[in-house]
Amino acid sequence: MDTIDLKAIRLLARDARRSWAELGEAIGLSAPAAAERVRRLEERGVITGWEARLDARAVGAGLTAFIAVSIANRRDRGEFLRTVERAPEIQECHHVAGEEDYLLKVRCRDTEALERLLTQELKAHDGVVRTRTTVVLSTAKETALPPLPLLPGETREGGGESARKAKGRGTSRKAVLRAAKGAP
Repeated sequence: MDTIDLKAIRLLARDARRSWAELGEAIGLSAPAAAERVRRLEERGVITGWEARLDARAVGAGLTAFIAVSIANRRDRGEFLRTVERAPEIQECHHVAGEEDYLLKVRCRDTEALERLLTQELKAHDGVVRTRTTVVLSTAKETALPPLPLLPGETREGGGESARKAKGRGTSRKAVLRAAKGAP
């Protein structure tokens, strides 16, 4: 992946609805060349799909929880994973190191729906020997975007784009942070 690919990915991650012309202009290519770049990123499996991000509360799934699951035997994992695949409330399933075997991220309507998922779907499975559930009270950060390689001249410690721009104009980082908070 080159710098143009990284710029395209960052722009599309923020707004995948932009036109090829808008994307091309932002990355210094024509609209057809930008579309071709994105097509190649899809072919290489860098871009794996396109979807709308939904507000979970707005669609009736305002409760988020993490469920750690312990499985009795390896032979029980296949059926457990099929159960996970069928449950729309389970958004993520990770096979993890540590005391538990799997960590699930779930979104449900409310605690009753979470209880139903735990008792009727997960704990009803013969191979599940233990679950540990953590209910999320609030979320400070959530993203599906993995960390991307830095572009030439970019640093992680420099803050966001506005901090880098202000740094170049001789404005202190503190001034940028104050401005971002709306302070004089």
